[in-house]
Amino acid sequence: MRHPTEWRQVAIVAVYQALLLGMMFVPGLRHPLVLVPAFLLSFLNAVVIHNHLHRGIFHSHRLNMLWRGVLSFGALYPASANVPSHNLVHHHFGDDGQPDWADPGHVRFKWNLLNLIHFPNIAGPNTFAGVARWAASTRQASFGRQYLAETIFAFGLTGALLLYDFWPALCFVVLPQFYGARCILRINLIQHDGTDTSSEWNHSRNFVGRAFNWIMCNNGYHTIHHNRAGLHWSELAEAHRREVVPRIDPGLDEPSMLGYLVRRYVIGLRRPAVGDVAAAERAAERLAGLGRLESRAVLRAAAEQAAAAEQAANGAALGLPG
Repeated sequence: MRHPTEWRQVAIVAVYQALLLGMMFVPGLRHPLVLVPAFLLSFLNAVVIHNHLHRGIFHSHRLNMLWRGVLSFGALYPASANVPSHNLVHHHFGDDGQPDWADPGHVRFKWNLLNLIHFPNIAGPNTFAGVARWAASTRQASFGRQYLAETIFAFGLTGALLLYDFWPALCFVVLPQFYGARCILRINLIQHDGTDTSSEWNHSRNFVGRAFNWIMCNNGYHTIHHNRAGLHWSELAEAHRREVVPRIDPGLDEPSMLGYLVRRYVIGLRRPAVGDVAAAERAAERLAGLGRLESRAVLRAAAEQAAAAEQAANGAALGLPG
């Protein structure tokens, strides 16, 4: 392990997949009290994919590669898809002139709840079409082999379970897998809708509850993650307090995700207009004399170079061409 906190992520995935296989092979476990936690842990499995593809959990490149396979089965999609779709595309927003495959603007229903429900139907196909284009053009030859291996493992193992006993596999394995994969796509809408992605600091919504972030491995601190993608997730809370809080509109720090979802998508029927949230950033720098930190573009480039080096090292560890 690179960091002792990674045991929390390993435990999340271990419990989740134990629940899936338990329901598959032990009929007595096919109960809502087991199925509901499996759905919730499926989403957390996707959160672990996000963290792992930014900073590999293990020192060993081979273990990191194998862990991607385990995570891919839990989500029923190849975990390495996060490299182009999230690390390289989403983190750029529109800064490089290329569209974000998961931009909130892809959904435009007046009834806001429909935007939340429908968003994965748009972002999912956009993402995998984009990943296919990127895989065909990238110079990282190891990516295609790794992506294929994860796809074969995830769909092969799931297919074997379906062949073994179709209905239990469908209800107690495939449905939780799909739930986590679709919910992690919705996070893009929840965290960025109504923000200003052209702003240096007011581009993301944060959910700052302590218990929530313990369970979510600090993924509620999204602004600092975008601006400091190289930080380990265990460092995000302190960095958020130090760098983000003085520079963002206070309305972008939400104490509760559940409260926000109810207010924004259930009680609030219409999609709110985008406000000038970046005004807080300008005022803070003017009134408080806050110095400008290195831009997200500079720090993002450094994080991408580190990720590319890790990707190349992963391929080399398996004897693959770079």
